[in-house]
Formats: sequence, C-alpha cells, structure tokens
Amino acid sequence: MRAIVRYMAVIVALLLCSELSAQQMRERGLVRKGNREFKREKFEKSVDSYQEALKHDPNSFEAKYDLASALYRTERYEKAEQTLQAIVSDTTRTELERGEVAYNLGNTQFAQQKYKEALSSYRHAMRCNPADEDAKFNYAFTKRLIQEQEQQQQNQDQNQDQNQNQDQNKDNQDNKDQQKEQKEQNKDQQQQEQNKEGENKEQNGNQRPEGSMTPEQQEALLKAIQAEEDKTQDKLKEKAGVLIRGSKNW
Repeated sequence: MRAIVRYMAVIVALLLCSELSAQQMRERGLVRKGNREFKREKFEKSVDSYQEALKHDPNSFEAKYDLASALYRTERYEKAEQTLQAIVSDTTRTELERGEVAYNLGNTQFAQQKYKEALSSYRHAMRCNPADEDAKFNYAFTKRLIQEQEQQQQNQDQNQDQNQNQDQNKDNQDNKDQQKEQKEQNKDQQQQEQNKEGENKEQNGNQRPEGSMTPEQQEALLKAIQAEEDKTQDKLKEKAGVLIRGSKNW
C-alpha cells in the first residue's frame, strides 16, 4: 500500500513538472516571438506577446524586462517604469543584470522629466556596474540639468521677491503721495474757508444791517427827542417856577 502511495506521489510530481515545463516552454516561445516582433519594430505586437508570456509565467524576468523595453518604445513610460521597478531589486539576478535594469529605469524616468528619480536610478546602475560608461554619462548630464533648473528657479524666486518689494515700495510711495496730496487739499480748503470768512466779516463791517438807521436819521431822532424834552421842561417850569440847567439838583 505504501508503495502505491509513493508511486502516485511520483506520478503527481512528474505531472506537475511536466505542466510547469509546458508553461515555461509556452512562455519562452512567446518571449522569442515578441523578440522577433521587436526587431522588426512591431512594438505594439511585441507588447502583446510579452504580456501573453507573463500569463504563463508571471515571474519571468526576461518577459518583464523585454515588456518594459517594448513599452518604452511605444512611449508608455509610466507603465514601463512600473514594470522595471518590479525587477530592479531582484536578488536572484546578477549585479550586471540589475545594473542594466536600473539604467533603463533611469531612462524611463528621465523621459517623464522625473530627473531626481532618474539620477537615483543611474547611481544604482553605477553601483551595480562601475564600468558602465553610459550610466556615468547620464548621471552627470542629469545632475547638471537638475542644478541648472534649481539655479533658474532660485533666480526666478529672487526676481519675484524683488518685484514684490518694488511693488510694495511703489504702493507705499503712492500712499505717501496720496496722503501728502490730501494734506495739501485740506490746507487749501482751510485757507479758502478762512479767506471766505474774512471776506464775510469785511462785508458785514461795511454793510448796514437791515433795519438800522443812517447817521442822518439818528441825528433827526436825537433832535426830535431833545425837542420833546424841551417841551417837557417848559411845562415843568410853568408848574414849579424853577428851570434846572447845567447842574444837578440834589
């Protein structure tokens, strides 16, 4: 009975190995097909072939790497970057293979203007393969590009700050000018009011108030009052027999 069990286990193992071998063969066949299409620059078809190969072997390093290359050629840089990110740290691969993946990853990031990420990938490629001259060149070029952009941004920020300060100074000067102009206007208005008040006083001093008497009328009135007083004194004289003039009668 135990022999039968062992025999069945061997059969199952052989079947599994056979199935895995068949899947790997199909994956390898699709990868080779994709490579032929890639060489003929039929990049869209090669993408389909590599993706089909990954259905048979999702862990295939070659299928993923070649798929990323085809995606790059079709300018699907973000998808290519994601594919390369999945295998760049595969410790089952050699340093040279991982360095090549990191180099291509840097290229996909550079194509998306992710310059700092690309710089990091080129640095990774140089650590894996110090003799990679292309990685060194791209690293130096990308680093200089980043420095130029940072310098340009710094200049723009300085110009912006300078323009803001100039605008602020201009606004402050405009406010001062407006305040000065307002003070001058107030001063002129006060002076006009003072002049007008002085003119009114002068006019009032030269003009006779309504209802007042002229000097001639005042003189005539005084004479009339004096005449009435004389008449009164004559009457008193007749009654008392005494006329008081020139001095007080206590």
